[in-house]
Amino acid sequence: MRGAPRLRRPRTGLNIFPLCLIRPDFIFMSMRNLYCGQVDETQIDGEVLLVGWVNRRRDHGGVIFVDLRDREGLVQVVFDPDLPEVFARAEQLRNEFVIQVRGRVRARPAGTENANLRSGKIEVLGRELTILNRAEPLPFQLDDDTVSEEHRLKHRYLDLRRPEMQARLRLRHQVASHLRRFLDDQGFIEIETPVLTRATPEGARDYLVPSRTHPGEFFALPQSPQLFKQLLMVAGFERYYQIVKCFRDEDLRADRQPEFTQLDIETAFLDEDEVMGLMEGMIRELFARVLGVALPDPLPRMSWHEAMERFGSDKPDLRIPLELVDVGDLMREVEFQVFSAPAKAADGRVAALRLPGGGELSRKEIDDYTRFVAIYGAKGLAYIKVNDLNAGREGLQSPILKFLPDEVVVEILNRTKAEDGDLIFFGADKTKIVNEALGALRVRLGHDRGLVESGWRPLWVVDFPMFEWDDKAERWVALHHPFTSPKLDQLSLLGDNPGQCLSRAYDFVLNGVEIGGGSIRIHQEAVQNQVFGLLGIGAEEAEEKFGFLLNALRYGAPPHGGLAFGLDRLIMLMTGSASIREVIAFPKTQSAACPLTEAPGEVAEAQLRELSIRVRKPVIEAAS
Repeated sequence: MRGAPRLRRPRTGLNIFPLCLIRPDFIFMSMRNLYCGQVDETQIDGEVLLVGWVNRRRDHGGVIFVDLRDREGLVQVVFDPDLPEVFARAEQLRNEFVIQVRGRVRARPAGTENANLRSGKIEVLGRELTILNRAEPLPFQLDDDTVSEEHRLKHRYLDLRRPEMQARLRLRHQVASHLRRFLDDQGFIEIETPVLTRATPEGARDYLVPSRTHPGEFFALPQSPQLFKQLLMVAGFERYYQIVKCFRDEDLRADRQPEFTQLDIETAFLDEDEVMGLMEGMIRELFARVLGVALPDPLPRMSWHEAMERFGSDKPDLRIPLELVDVGDLMREVEFQVFSAPAKAADGRVAALRLPGGGELSRKEIDDYTRFVAIYGAKGLAYIKVNDLNAGREGLQSPILKFLPDEVVVEILNRTKAEDGDLIFFGADKTKIVNEALGALRVRLGHDRGLVESGWRPLWVVDFPMFEWDDKAERWVALHHPFTSPKLDQLSLLGDNPGQCLSRAYDFVLNGVEIGGGSIRIHQEAVQNQVFGLLGIGAEEAEEKFGFLLNALRYGAPPHGGLAFGLDRLIMLMTGSASIREVIAFPKTQSAACPLTEAPGEVAEAQLRELSIRVRKPVIEAAS
């Protein structure tokens, strides 16, 4: 493994005994002696005591079959009428009743085996039956895939009984265990950081918590433990990690939640290559052990500039074999102002995106994609259909051809490597708009046209710009966060040309999803103050919001850096789920509400008075 050397755990004077994990098949409890999913032919003629939920009940001509389910799986239990009292009780069973069964394991009759179950070659002849609890008719059937997400979340305790949900959360536990084990072996220490802290500007809105003991003042829930983990490096712990809850009050989508979980990591005395080498070793080992997947060694790296040029995104999905091609130099002198104006502009871009076989798209489909890119600010979506290359201009179809000279058209076809039957889309606008619009279109086309390759395509994206210009605020903003260090050989650019300054940041991207991101931090107060100044954070504001960090940097802060992995996003990808809500036990909806507990909710007036808070209801203007 590339990167930092493996550290041995230091000896201490404490007598520490290893924690032994007890396997489920060694557990004996008074209510069961085996899990349902563990019963197999090795127990034939033996007696088992089982508990669980009735997954299904079937009455076949005087014999009752019950599929009994617990967390380890299913087993078929048979009740014969030769035990009238037990049989009568079995007739009362309905789906999701909780029961205890004592019975004898026997082989299933020939031809009735179920190869999909570990217990598929046997069944349990029930001799005793206890109904531990009854269940009312369910608000939805657990095997109904058409149930709305809102309804599922309203009754999440039932939704979580479904085998796929159980499997996802068990894999989540497995992943967290492997990550902890790896970091423990590398000498990292798990340390908790505060949940009630001070509001700091980190890019999203804070969740605020009013203080009763300090009327009119507020705590903030942490968007990340960023400042505290840096303080732990100053404190000399050198290697810290934490699986931690973070909170951001931002607009939600499939891979965002108001509260989410990070694997947060920080190290001292390592540079970015060593940090990335250590972390990719952790991810490779995780995928090998949990999924049996071998990731590349080393993982590929790509500069931010290359990612934006080729894919229009700093988190490119490399499974999609489509790329953007610059054609701005060809368009500077054309009469078509839609192309020539951005081609000449310093902040403009003209790019092409070839879609193999796209010539078969209908005008309606092209119009649909035009509306799609409009979401990202694109004013239109020009195109050329390549019907027959050998026919020259006559073999092309496009409303923009009349504006383009022959030599420009020929070079476009050459650069994009166009073939018969292809379609070439164009984006022309400010660079940011073109990248976002064509980058999103690339992903949309990849999925719509079945071009997404199978497998895992991890990637480190490096060499990010330190800053980007905010036209609305008319100032520089940090591309990552204000504590990211600039490259050491570019410190002079902070004063001379901030837009050209690169940072020591790195993002881990997997199949087009940003899974982790981090950087080497600023560890010198003078550099930190210079960066604050560029971001429009004056000395007084910096002292008010970050004084405790600036003070720490004055007392021998070591070079340090780290990163955070989004645990929810990682599990989402590893389980093939469509949303992080599917891998969180009790998530919020896209409106940041909990249908199960009906949170958020109003509180009593007395509580508000204790907090010195008066609620002003939002004013709803009447329609004119």
